[in-house]
Amino acid sequence: MFRGLRATIYKEFIHMRRDRLTVFVALMVPVIQLIIFGYAVDMDVKNIATVICDQDRTAASRALPDQFENTGYFKILYEVDGTDAVYAKLRSGEAKIGIIIPPGFGEDRFSGTPTQAQVLIDGSDITNANQALNVANAIGLRASLTESAQRMGIADPMSKMPLEIRPRLLFNPTMKSANFMVPGLIGILLWIVTVFLTASAIVREREKGTIEQLFVTPLSRQAFILGKLLPFALLGAFESAVVLAAARFIFGITINGSVILLALLIIPYLLTGLMVGLMISTRAANQAQALQFSALTMLPSVILSGFMFPRESMPHIIYELTFFVPLTYFLEIVRGIILRGAVFADLWDETLALLGFFFFFLIVAIMRFKKQLG
Repeated sequence: MFRGLRATIYKEFIHMRRDRLTVFVALMVPVIQLIIFGYAVDMDVKNIATVICDQDRTAASRALPDQFENTGYFKILYEVDGTDAVYAKLRSGEAKIGIIIPPGFGEDRFSGTPTQAQVLIDGSDITNANQALNVANAIGLRASLTESAQRMGIADPMSKMPLEIRPRLLFNPTMKSANFMVPGLIGILLWIVTVFLTASAIVREREKGTIEQLFVTPLSRQAFILGKLLPFALLGAFESAVVLAAARFIFGITINGSVILLALLIIPYLLTGLMVGLMISTRAANQAQALQFSALTMLPSVILSGFMFPRESMPHIIYELTFFVPLTYFLEIVRGIILRGAVFADLWDETLALLGFFFFFLIVAIMRFKKQLG
């Protein structure tokens, strides 16, 4: 019944020993995934990028930002002079929280007159927004109770509350999760189309032995590469249009920025994915390896890019790694244009980063492709 079982097992172990790359990837992918999940996934929001506009500049006004930062949830990165500058930082995505302290804040606090401070919250990132909203309200309540009780000798500190924190949600005031998730899905779907399909298509030609047959014809290698990549580029562009149309007509998500700018800035991300797929195809010996390598790029992109989990809450080493993920920059672009109405001046650095990724992977992929087929 089990005749030949030992021989079959022995033969498979020989194949595994010869195909060490597949075994290495199969063993290392779960380890890498475990490390990323264990260290990067942290649902406790911390270090939210915050911009301060202190129009009072007194001891009391300087103490309020310290109360926010001491919670560990906020990290003050910018101090600006006007409210327009606060909105600009929020629109560009450089800051997620804006705190505006009005003139006369310190005098009113000292006299016990009810005072207000406004907290602007970027609602396009619902993970940070929910936490920021709750913590901001708690800070206002705690400050009111403490100062009322200590300074005024009130038996019931709830009877007078001199500080009111007035939070305001921007860009996604209803806190719809679809507004946060759907724009990010454009980046995920584009990565799947460009990386997975491109890598598999070229490796498939090698497995069938048709690449050598093609190169004995007048077809140039440049034409072969372009002919392989262009269909997937067009497919990715079409898929982007479908997702944007679905976002508008199914989920009711309005594109607050320029549609033309969004279409133009999708191109460098699309090209980057194609180059990554081409590079994988030069390393993978078969389609199984191509899929494994593609999956190895997919999970870190989803976790480290800020698609689901806030990057600011990650350990410092993991946070630094997020800057090496193309999806990190594309999410800032797509969410910035769709939800915050960002313009090119707000997104030029993300665009430059994507172009850098494209040229880097282009050079590496072409060098490897020429070496492999030379």
